[in-house]
Amino acid sequence: MQQIVIDATIRTPGNKNAAGRLRRSGKVLAVVYGAGKDSIPVELNPRQLQPILRTERRNIILTLQIENGERTPVMMAYPQFQPVRGTLLHVDLRRIAMDRKFRVSVPITMTGEAEGVKVQGGLLEVVMREVEVECLPTNMPEIFTIAVDTLHLGEQVRVADLQKQVGEQILLLHDPHSVICHVVTPKVVVEAAPAVAEVEAAAEPEVIRKGKVVEEEQKESSEK
Repeated sequence: MQQIVIDATIRTPGNKNAAGRLRRSGKVLAVVYGAGKDSIPVELNPRQLQPILRTERRNIILTLQIENGERTPVMMAYPQFQPVRGTLLHVDLRRIAMDRKFRVSVPITMTGEAEGVKVQGGLLEVVMREVEVECLPTNMPEIFTIAVDTLHLGEQVRVADLQKQVGEQILLLHDPHSVICHVVTPKVVVEAAPAVAEVEAAAEPEVIRKGKVVEEEQKESSEK
């Protein structure tokens, strides 16, 4: 589990104008909270956050060094980005007690190509893309990886299967019978053939048009 140290400067909560000035100066606003302690509004250096923002990893415990001397492990939550430039504007920093279990969502990724897809023509359907777990921070996984190579048509991976894989130190907070992914038969959409009455109705205007042309040609011939 990687830990990154970031520095925080305590800021005085103000109005929107004050917050705007800090953002224009390049600072990221944040609030430190949790673990039974008072919340602290702080400002962060965005350069220290770039290694985290450039990665898709979500569950990273950071070590926050606050200027008042407090040094505490935190996790980022609820990041807010500027809609056009995509820069980070605000983030919550949740204090983590390293000796207490806590709940966190962990993403799931699949590896390999299922036998039921490669050989039997099935389709791998992913039902759950993340699961909520309870564990100590030191046991927190960044991601769960499930190998699906051996899955045949009609077979599935359930929460109980993943629980066996991760062991007893991490508790999955879901019904053990819930399906994470399975190989299913693709649905075939068959287009219905048009009814006979519809075909005749579509052809009828053409017949009338041709009959009208013949009548006009006969009329022109008699006038000559």
